[in-house]
Amino acid sequence: MIGMIYNISCSIKDSFEEKDKARESSLAISRDVVRNCRTAMYSIHNRDFDRAKKLISEAMEMTEKMNTLLADHPDIYYSGFLEHAQQEFVECLVIYNILNGEDKEMPGPQELNVSSVAYLNGLGDVGGELRRHILDLIRKDRPEEGEKYLGLMEEIYNCLMMFDYPDAMTKGLRHKTDVTRSIIEKTRGDLTNAMRQQKLEKAMKEFENRIN
Repeated sequence: MIGMIYNISCSIKDSFEEKDKARESSLAISRDVVRNCRTAMYSIHNRDFDRAKKLISEAMEMTEKMNTLLADHPDIYYSGFLEHAQQEFVECLVIYNILNGEDKEMPGPQELNVSSVAYLNGLGDVGGELRRHILDLIRKDRPEEGEKYLGLMEEIYNCLMMFDYPDAMTKGLRHKTDVTRSIIEKTRGDLTNAMRQQKLEKAMKEFENRIN
């Protein structure tokens, strides 16, 4: 009897060792995914799309590797850290496609091999990056270009509004949706003020040209 219990315990321990190795490896990779995506986001806003594309491709490969490592460990897969990395990846890829002007269909969670919840939460973070881009356009005295991106923010918000489910299912999506709504209103106000200022300055210059 003791020998049987010992053998069973050893078998359980081996499975735990395997699970722990998968967890540690995936956790390290998830940090690299987040780091790559944040560096890629910086490159995107600085119009260095070649570097951003390389970093995003690397992040995609690392995400696939995590999926493989945790294929037999769903308890770890859904523990949180992997979905966080997937969210960062989705946000970065969406912003890259938008700001790079690539005229192609946006890939869904199945194509990216990420969970639906991670995909939606990644979309929920896109508004903040689009606001950042719009503010850059305002500083460059090109506020009229920002209207396009404000429209995209509203489209994303309307899509997120469809998922009014408990947080246990969507993992904080409702809060991100509320934040997106607030960001949209702030950005609309900033754009409106910038465009009014631009029209006023244009009118003043035209007036000065007439009287000189």
